[in-house]
Amino acid sequence: MAKTINGYKRKWGDRRDGRRVKVTGLQTIMASLWPKRTDCEVYLHDTLDVTELMKYVDKKNAEHPELKTTFFHCVIAAAAKMVNERPLMNRFIQGRRTYERFEISVAFVAKLAFDDHAEEALLFFVPKATDTVDNVSQMVVDKVNKVRAQGDQKAGVDDLLDKVAAFPRPIVMLICKIVRWLDFWGKNPAVLTEGDPNYSTIFLSNLGSIKCPAVYHHLNNYGTNSMMITIGMIHDEERIMPDGSKQVRKVCDIGATLDERIGDGFYFARSLKLVHHICAHPEILDQPICEPSGFDYQ
Repeated sequence: MAKTINGYKRKWGDRRDGRRVKVTGLQTIMASLWPKRTDCEVYLHDTLDVTELMKYVDKKNAEHPELKTTFFHCVIAAAAKMVNERPLMNRFIQGRRTYERFEISVAFVAKLAFDDHAEEALLFFVPKATDTVDNVSQMVVDKVNKVRAQGDQKAGVDDLLDKVAAFPRPIVMLICKIVRWLDFWGKNPAVLTEGDPNYSTIFLSNLGSIKCPAVYHHLNNYGTNSMMITIGMIHDEERIMPDGSKQVRKVCDIGATLDERIGDGFYFARSLKLVHHICAHPEILDQPICEPSGFDYQ
């Protein structure tokens, strides 16, 4: 019996993590001519005006000090809302076919301590359609606290990777070859994919938290992740406003790497404009992720 996910009944050709979608002939041929995701990377650099967003964060924390909302929490919520409104951003190419995920997922790396030798933990979560930025903040805080409380006691993907890496090199090579073959056909067991950032909609890296600028980070051929975004430091920058006046604004650089096979430049540009709109009107983040932003794409 076919399994139903979020009201959709899986069909022949679907994967466990996405439904197969029909695309143009050009996109179909591109998936075969350039089957590797790293051959189809598009790099994007932009600067977001986050002045209103930072005011929003300060106001929210003053009103609800028991739950600390951060700039990064807002970025996660904004990214999820953008993907919900722009569904092509939730597509991926694997096995030379195009799929659209059944859900939106966000992954990021958390440093267990701000030390050169401190380990990193891979965090992965799936926001619900009814979630707001408050729900996102609570989920992120809970997950980070749980991982840091575990210390050296790893779990999930991190624990599995350490166990596999302990085998002799020939065995590791064989295991990786089998996993890559299963990945191509969408048959990897859930224990290998659930919680793995390589299978997320968006892989975020908050480099600003360690005082680094935004960079371009490559995609991976393994998995299904088609969008990698790095976030730089928030800093002051003088800008010319629409009325011609000059103001010092809070801005943040971002670097994004996308798989060009999931959409075209026009679609990517409009998706970026939506992110700018959310930063300028952060109260949108108080609405459920599934609620339309009201942005005029004209």
